[in-house]
Amino acid sequence: GPDGSLITKHRKVHLFDIDVPGKITFKESDTLTGGSQVTVFDTPWCKFGVGICYDIRFPELAMLMKDAGAKFLMFPGAFNLTTGPAHWELLQRARALYVAATSPARGPEGGYQAWGHSSVVSPWGEVVATTSHDEAIVYADIDIDQVDEMRRNIPTTVQKRTDLYKLVAN
Repeated sequence: GPDGSLITKHRKVHLFDIDVPGKITFKESDTLTGGSQVTVFDTPWCKFGVGICYDIRFPELAMLMKDAGAKFLMFPGAFNLTTGPAHWELLQRARALYVAATSPARGPEGGYQAWGHSSVVSPWGEVVATTSHDEAIVYADIDIDQVDEMRRNIPTTVQKRTDLYKLVAN
């Protein structure tokens, strides 16, 4: 919080276990255990939802955060030079809420090279602010009322076909 107190704690839900032949193989499950909770917390501005890196690939997690009242999602992550150019921005834009996705800058040292490109994306899917792979701070003006406007204009929440499918959380 503003006073330095801990607001919430999130454990990454989905572990990054991939094998893209000839490009990258990574298996977080060799060293980590996934979390088992959806993390949403209150702020003076709105409710925030938190996921970590690979969690952004799972729309169900974002929908559970939305259903818990989140209007802004945060995904600190470190997509790599294979997945970053192809998916990093696309996944942020697909979540239909405000999304801030932060990444370490890319440096020549170290074996793992992060894509970088920290960004803030609006509920309309517009990139509000972004940076390159270099070290930087991203600033963005946010109109949180835009989330409610999008929900009125494109009312997917009330148009869900729960007779065909449903999302269930533990």
